[in-house]
Amino acid sequence: LAYSLILLRQEGYPCIFYGDYYGIPTHQISAKKKMLDTLLFIRKNYMNGECHDYFDHQHIIGWTFSGGFACIMTDEKGGSKQMYIGKEYAGKYFVDALGNYKEEVKIDEQGYGIFYVEDGSVSVYIEK
Repeated sequence: LAYSLILLRQEGYPCIFYGDYYGIPTHQISAKKKMLDTLLFIRKNYMNGECHDYFDHQHIIGWTFSGGFACIMTDEKGGSKQMYIGKEYAGKYFVDALGNYKEEVKIDEQGYGIFYVEDGSVSVYIEK
């Protein structure tokens, strides 16, 4: 959850801790390289254009960038949010790049999709 906020928001200075990326076996900290590489790829290739925030719930928040991604996260029960990603994506399908939610999301003719997140998780959707 924290790295999604750190790496996929415009504010602040994105950074990654060595131990999170490569792991620290002596302290039983496993590497999160694959997940972090995915977030960095999305930041580099999709984080542009207009940002729309959906910070309207105390446990489930989300945001989209018109560059083509939607992020939704929760610290409690899973759920969904209808979020605007752009009319240019009407009829297109989006998938969770992190693999935490398996179903595809279809964008409607107005540019909205209903994006889902599992309990205590984060999902970052990009075009299929």
